[in-house]
Amino acid sequence: MTVARPSSPAAESAAGTAAADAAGPDRRDRAWLQALTTEAAALDRSSTAERVADALRRRVTEGHLAPGTRLSEEQLVAVLQVSRNTLREAFRLLGHEGLLVHRLHRGVFVTELTDEDLVDIYRVRRAVECDVVRRLGEVLDPAAGPEPLGQLRADVEAGEDAARRGDWSAVGTANMHFHQHLVALAGSPRLDGTTARLLAELRLAFQGAAAEHVHGPYVARNRALFELLHAGRTEQAATELEEYLDVSLAHMTDLRHGPRR
Repeated sequence: MTVARPSSPAAESAAGTAAADAAGPDRRDRAWLQALTTEAAALDRSSTAERVADALRRRVTEGHLAPGTRLSEEQLVAVLQVSRNTLREAFRLLGHEGLLVHRLHRGVFVTELTDEDLVDIYRVRRAVECDVVRRLGEVLDPAAGPEPLGQLRADVEAGEDAARRGDWSAVGTANMHFHQHLVALAGSPRLDGTTARLLAELRLAFQGAAAEHVHGPYVARNRALFELLHAGRTEQAATELEEYLDVSLAHMTDLRHGPRR
């Protein structure tokens, strides 16, 4: 049974960003900074650099920060209400993850991925996600409640609802959440951290292409994968996911360079 859910802050933020995109770069910058201001209000005043990095990473994962964007220390210190040292440590952490790059005398910028980066991201995704799916029978108890796949169901439905509305940025965010929550079923904080970093990097590769073309094909694929998992057919789901990721890598390569001949 489908349960109606209120719109999430992420969905509302994505919708706001889509509207801002149409209004030009200045308004787009204001939109993501405003969203970050709201998030900062919920942060503990003793927030560490890791928490600041997590807040910025979410802005990347949800598609608010395009590759090549310069991050202003002045703006972010004011918005997040943290010291410059804390912000610089967060920048350093995200630099190690490949999300930010420091350019001498120019500042800190969101990374622009190479083709080699993209292939490597998918190589790691394949190893992590497919292994998690194959092992789900070992970690999920079908008799346990609430439904262990409930969050995946919600992500699938959020993507389908956003597609019906034509909100393709929100479709992309729902897709990111689907894969993050899929890995979370393994119950491994280390895998969760690895996946969060991979998906944030991957969102950078999506920028610059029409969002419908990027995210549209995976709404039905996520539904099909969920149904296999819900039926307990984990080995078939893993095989489907391998094909899914291979198709996605080829698709992303085509979008970056045009169809291969």
